[in-house]
Amino acid sequence: MQMKVGIIGSGIGALASAIELRKLGLSVTVFEANDIIGGKIVEQRIGDYRFDMGPSVFTEPHLVQELLQALDPQQTFPYHQLDESCRYFFNDGQQVNLPVHKDEVAQTLQTEFGEDKAAALHFLSQMEANYKAIYPVFIQISLHRLNHLLAKPLLKALARLFQYGLHQTMHQQNRQIFKNSKTIQIVDRLATYNGSSPYLAPAMLNIISQLEFNEGPAMPVGGMVQITRRTQQLAAQFGVDFHTNERVLEILHQNNIIKGLRTAKGNYEFDLMVSNMDIHYTYEQLMPTIKAPRHLLSQEKSSSAVVFYWGMNRSFEQLGVHNIFFASDYQAEFKAIFDTKTLHPDPTIYIHISSKVEQSDAPDGKENWFVMVNAPINVGQDWDNEIQLLRKRILAKLTKQLQVEIEDCIECEQINEPRLIDARYSGKQGSIYGNASNNAFSAFLRHPNFSKKIKGLYFAGVTVHPGGGIPLAINSAKIVARCVQEDYPSLRK
Repeated sequence: MQMKVGIIGSGIGALASAIELRKLGLSVTVFEANDIIGGKIVEQRIGDYRFDMGPSVFTEPHLVQELLQALDPQQTFPYHQLDESCRYFFNDGQQVNLPVHKDEVAQTLQTEFGEDKAAALHFLSQMEANYKAIYPVFIQISLHRLNHLLAKPLLKALARLFQYGLHQTMHQQNRQIFKNSKTIQIVDRLATYNGSSPYLAPAMLNIISQLEFNEGPAMPVGGMVQITRRTQQLAAQFGVDFHTNERVLEILHQNNIIKGLRTAKGNYEFDLMVSNMDIHYTYEQLMPTIKAPRHLLSQEKSSSAVVFYWGMNRSFEQLGVHNIFFASDYQAEFKAIFDTKTLHPDPTIYIHISSKVEQSDAPDGKENWFVMVNAPINVGQDWDNEIQLLRKRILAKLTKQLQVEIEDCIECEQINEPRLIDARYSGKQGSIYGNASNNAFSAFLRHPNFSKKIKGLYFAGVTVHPGGGIPLAINSAKIVARCVQEDYPSLRK
C-alpha cells in the first residue's frame, strides 16, 4: 500500500519536501492555513504595482532548477543574474555600487574604501573554500545522525577547522581583515540574512560572502513568487494534493507513532508528517502533550522586520535592485534589536526594487519599493506608535540621501510588521527564522529534521536545520527525504 504523508504549511521547505517525497512514490497532501500557497514567498498587487511580499534575495538558483528536475528533467527555471550585489549609501553621502565576483569586489573595496586588494581577495577566496568545505557537512546532511557525518566530506571540513574563526564573532574577524569601518559594516550586514547580529554570530557565518559577493544574487523571471508558484504547479501536476484555508489544529500520534492530523474539517490519517511551521508553533500548538526540547526552543529568537510596500510615482536612477542605507552606529542598532527590543532612531534601511529588472512590476517611469528595517520580535511594544515614528524617520533619511521629497512620490502603501508576521505565518513573536545564530554553537542548536520521540514525524523549513534562507530550506527538504528513506527501507531506490 502506498504510504501517505501530510505536510503542514506551504513555504518553500514544504513544497520542496512535497516534491522530494512524491519522487519516492509517496501520496502527498499539503495543508495551508492561508488562502495562498507559498508561505512567505507570495506576491500581492497594490494598485498598478506588483510586490513580492517576503524574501527578496535569491542565491543558488540551481537548487530550484534541480528541485523541479527531480520530477521532470525537462524543467528549467529562468532568472536574471545580477551584475552587482547591492548599492550602499552612507550617512556622510558616499555611495558605492558593489559588483560581484572576487576580483571586481576586491578592486572596488580598494578603490572606494582604501582596502588592501590582496587582503580582500584572500578573504573572499578563504570564504569560498570554507563554504565548499562546510556545505556538504553542515548544510546537505543531518548533524543529528552519525551515519550522515561519517563520510569523506567531514575530513575535508575538519582539515580547515582553524580557518573558520570558531573563536571569533563575524565582526571580530572582519575587523581584523579590513581597515575601513564601512567595509566592515558591509560584510557584517550578512548576519541579517538569518536574523542575527554580527557582534554575536560566529565568524563561520562569513561564508555567506561566497553567495553574496563571489557568486552574486539573481532574480527569478516573474519575481520571487515564481519559486513557490513553479514548485507548486509541478507538484500538483505530479499528484500532490493541496488544501488551502485549512489550518492544522493538531498532529495526531499514538504510542509515539504518527497517526495523522486534525483540522476544523475533521481528522486525516497519514503514515508520515512533515511540519514546515515554526518549530515553536509545532510543539506549542500542534503537539502540546509532547515535551518540547527546551534547550533548543529557549534560544534567542531571530529578528523580525517592518516592511513598507510603496508604489513610487517616479524612477530613481541612483538605485538598483538591492539598496542599503546604513545606520551610522551599526552596533547600537543591533543592541536595540536584540537587547532593548526597540527600533533604533537611525535605522539601516533596505530597499528592494524588482521593477529594475521586471519592468512590468510597476507602470512605466515608476517603481515598486520594498522598504525594510530589521526589527525586534514582538514583546508587547506599542507597534502602532513605533511604526508611525519609524515611517517618519525612513522618509527623512531617504529624502536627505536622495534629495527628493519621498513622501510626495508614494502612490500606494501597505505595511507588514512583527504582529502580522506572527499572525499570518505563526513565526514565534514575529521572528522570521526561528532561533538567531547569536552564539558559537548556533549551527548545532537548531532542531533536527526528524523527531527523536515520534516515529514518522519530520521537520523542514527555515526554523530547523540547516537554517534560514531559501537555499537552506530546500536543503532541509532533501535531508527529510534522506531520513525518510533511512527510516523506511522499502522506499529506497
